[in-house]
Amino acid sequence: MNDDRADRGRPVPGSQWYDADAGPLVRPYAMTGGRTRPGPSSVRFDLIALVVVDDAPPGPAEEELLGPEHRSLLALCRAETSSVAELAADADLPVGVVRVLLGDLLTSGFVRVSRPVPPAQLPDERILREVIDGLRAL
Repeated sequence: MNDDRADRGRPVPGSQWYDADAGPLVRPYAMTGGRTRPGPSSVRFDLIALVVVDDAPPGPAEEELLGPEHRSLLALCRAETSSVAELAADADLPVGVVRVLLGDLLTSGFVRVSRPVPPAQLPDERILREVIDGLRAL
């Protein structure tokens, strides 16, 4: 019974699921179930948005239901707070795939996302200098 697999369940060179230079291949749409958007969540995953593990995430039983890519992203988030771009680079996944997977984790309550402050909402430097000068005058 030859099913193109080695004894340990790994693909063997020459099979359709193995590339000699890249190793085993899994297409991005397979990781996201064909989805291209992060789901019903209204959060926009900017490249610099910070992702942290939620203080009270669901239990280990719920985490077992996640796919390997979800668990990989969770492990990276547990190690340190990371941006979406850093997670994509560290997980070696396309940013679009990471956004979809983070949408799943956010919807399930595993992570929180803090959006960067838009430059238009930052205080003007002139106003900050006036506040500092006023404090010094006290």
